[in-house]
Amino acid sequence: MSKVLVLNASYEPLNITTWRRAVVLLLKGKAEQVEHNGKYIYSGFPLPTVIRLRHYVRVPYKEIPLTRKNLLHRDGYSCQYCGYSGDSLTLDHVIPRSRGGGDSWENIVTACVRCNVKKGNRTPKEASMPLSIVPQKPYSGLYFEVTKHVKNGLNQEWRKYVIGM
Repeated sequence: MSKVLVLNASYEPLNITTWRRAVVLLLKGKAEQVEHNGKYIYSGFPLPTVIRLRHYVRVPYKEIPLTRKNLLHRDGYSCQYCGYSGDSLTLDHVIPRSRGGGDSWENIVTACVRCNVKKGNRTPKEASMPLSIVPQKPYSGLYFEVTKHVKNGLNQEWRKYVIGM
């Protein structure tokens, strides 16, 4: 059916779970319903889309891996120079590696082959190719999952619980 956003007691996103697990948490009194989509499991019990845990859960910080897949998702599967979105996207170092630029969230963007070749061994300023957005490290791994659901037109009510959306 649908996925449910789980918020910590402090209203920060914690996880995405199934609607069945969310209902169990509600029935056990471990969570409260914050949002629903108008559908009902049975009369008087709406299907939750956002729940909040009653007690705060401490979660250790998890580093988001710098992978091609994560970079493509962060940049919306489009060239950060011209906006092209297609199959032939590459990764481009904003400050080229030959000039001391390293592999980091702030220095790698997605680019089409044409723009990557055109930019070459120069900075965007030297190549007169401004970036559409300034690359930065994502807030959390959960941010990726939530944005997928919201961008697909699902679960628009999740938008107000995620920073930067």
